[in-house]
Amino acid sequence: MMREPPGIVIESRELRVTVNPRVGGTITEIRHLPSNLSVLGETPWDPVNAPIASFAARDEPEWLTRFTGGWPLLFPNGGDACQFGGIFHGFHGEASISPWEFTATSKTIRLSRRFFSVPVEMQRELKISGDMLVIRERLRMEGVRPVEVMWGHHATFGSDLLAGPVEVTTNAARASVDRLYDPPANPLAPGGQGDWPMVPGKQGSVDLSKPAAPVAASAYLHDFTGSAWAAVRRLDDRIAAALSWDAATFPCAWLWYELGGTPEPPWHGRGRMIGIEPNTTRSGSGLADAKTRSTGLLTLEPGAELSTELRLHVFEPKGSVTGIQADGRAA
Repeated sequence: MMREPPGIVIESRELRVTVNPRVGGTITEIRHLPSNLSVLGETPWDPVNAPIASFAARDEPEWLTRFTGGWPLLFPNGGDACQFGGIFHGFHGEASISPWEFTATSKTIRLSRRFFSVPVEMQRELKISGDMLVIRERLRMEGVRPVEVMWGHHATFGSDLLAGPVEVTTNAARASVDRLYDPPANPLAPGGQGDWPMVPGKQGSVDLSKPAAPVAASAYLHDFTGSAWAAVRRLDDRIAAALSWDAATFPCAWLWYELGGTPEPPWHGRGRMIGIEPNTTRSGSGLADAKTRSTGLLTLEPGAELSTELRLHVFEPKGSVTGIQADGRAA
């Protein structure tokens, strides 16, 4: 039985996008209408369709009770819950599990939130343009003292997109393996680095462009040439998704493979997701760890206003995705 995603629907002739303002303003489904194929991941359990009252998930298991497998926003923390600057920041941050105010038309949804954990207001616009989803975000720092944050997108691909073998392509020049994430199904050497798509593995080099189950692994894409992009293409060319973003705002992307590699609950070996997750910071272990390792926290000065844009092109490909055009569509 197909899970009916809760939330607000916007659509064009080519795309249908479902957003849940009640829990994180998360994008819960993106469906390519000409092929009727869905591209975002879906958890193999029923998530709780309610925000966490404290605006802070105590740990990963609590956060996973709200995770749909779609596309949450990570702010002002990403990764492990921690005490930082005298404040408790929940796993993957307040933005991902809190309610957002919204207005919507047939092709656009606008979301806003004034945060509890940091003195920041954020405005988000999600707009469909044909076969493309355009996301624009703007934040304003309202506090009187500088604050350090992480800002990122937890875009997870799966469902019909991973119904067959896939390839991952990107214009990242380098990839670095996470130094802490090392479950039994991880073939990568923690802390290793290489020229994309090759990184050191525990039994020789590993090609990150050709993920194969079972695997549970995490790495970081960085050193992008020009505007950053990464794509997932089904090898039978039925469907592909190409994500592009501003590398000045998000200089790295977390690359997460969960392909039947985690036997513990709630996964039970059933997960099939690939995360391509643009972020300000090259650490998936939270603010405190990122500060300790000097991995690029974003400092917001009083009165600062920042904006950025991401584009997702969902389409039927004709071979490998080798580049992105100026409008965000795959070349």
